[in-house]
Amino acid sequence: MIETKNHELKKAAGQDLYQHHDYYLLDEMLSEEHVLIRQSVQDWVKKEVSPIIEDCAQKAEFPKHLIKGLGEIGAFGPQLPEKYGCGGLDQIAYGIIMQELERGDSGIRSTASVQGSLVMYPIYKFGSEEQRMKYLPKLATGEWMGCFGLTEPDHGSNPSGMLSHFEDKGDHYLLNGSKMWISNAPFADVAVVWAKNEEGAIRGLILERGMEGFTTPTTHGKWSLRASATGELVFEDVKVPKENILPGVSGLKGPLTCLSSARYGIAWGAIGCALDCYDSAVRYSKQRIQFGKPIGAFQLTQKKLAEMITEITKAQLMVLRLGQLKNEDRATPAQISMAKRNSVDMALKIAREARQIHGGMGITGEYPMMRHMMNLESVITYEGTHDIHLLITGMDVTGFNAFK
Repeated sequence: MIETKNHELKKAAGQDLYQHHDYYLLDEMLSEEHVLIRQSVQDWVKKEVSPIIEDCAQKAEFPKHLIKGLGEIGAFGPQLPEKYGCGGLDQIAYGIIMQELERGDSGIRSTASVQGSLVMYPIYKFGSEEQRMKYLPKLATGEWMGCFGLTEPDHGSNPSGMLSHFEDKGDHYLLNGSKMWISNAPFADVAVVWAKNEEGAIRGLILERGMEGFTTPTTHGKWSLRASATGELVFEDVKVPKENILPGVSGLKGPLTCLSSARYGIAWGAIGCALDCYDSAVRYSKQRIQFGKPIGAFQLTQKKLAEMITEITKAQLMVLRLGQLKNEDRATPAQISMAKRNSVDMALKIAREARQIHGGMGITGEYPMMRHMMNLESVITYEGTHDIHLLITGMDVTGFNAFK
């Protein structure tokens, strides 16, 4: 009997048997459309992402063929207006989509998040109508892919110190500098780049692949986000047409506004990782037999699982309320920072606990915990590190700036 149970467990490994977990019945606070969207994206992830993602991570390959499907399910800029080929959905729907994509893999969510929040959103928010009509419809379908250039080799948490700069040459701008740790860079058709003008003001520029002097070297040797494409952006006397500057913003407000949108998506997305790890741990604990009974029958295992679902539920409540505030345009950057920090920290701890419940099997690619754990080591750092978000909250509650 014990041998049969454990044999069945081994056969089930590698299959996506995930079921959504909603301990506080939060679905009752969602619309019917929200639930349908979640199911639709979940089904797509189970069919298209789960069967291949472990192999892609092992080989450090981005599954580029998924881009078309991401466009078809409306994962690119779903919260932007239908006028531009986007979904016209609310912020909660956007969060749900990011959650389900990240349950599949952080790299897949990152691809969609960068496209929607860091490329399409600034073009919509700060661009001209001509720029919106030119870029957004093609970005929405995935015909064009984009990336976001802010972080530099010597300036991560302090973007105001950036060295990338451009000069006015009369009929064009001349851009020089570099960016690194850029998701989607190796294959992006479009890049929204932030650089300083001659007066030192930070402005946004839209670059297109093929511009002379613009290159995108791939970053190799990553232990994290291995199924995501990461690279650099290098600008050597790049001639940028004047109509490619974003006219609607000057200063750090531009990129930081975009980051708030992306961080909001991460706050939802990281919960997807936690849910996936918890789901696998619960199922494994009921089926894995040791000392004559399922390991889920032991007190220490139940303690781990009870703490996991408690922390997941707290995070679910936080992001749902944050989504309501976002829908009312009342969510502050500090509130978004708190949620991003909480969700990622929670998910990373749950991934580690779930790995322990799986024992030695937890380190293999037959289960998702190690992949999620490695991915989350990037997510806890990018778009504001764990400690930076803590200081953002600290400044918000005290009024004192600890950054200087």
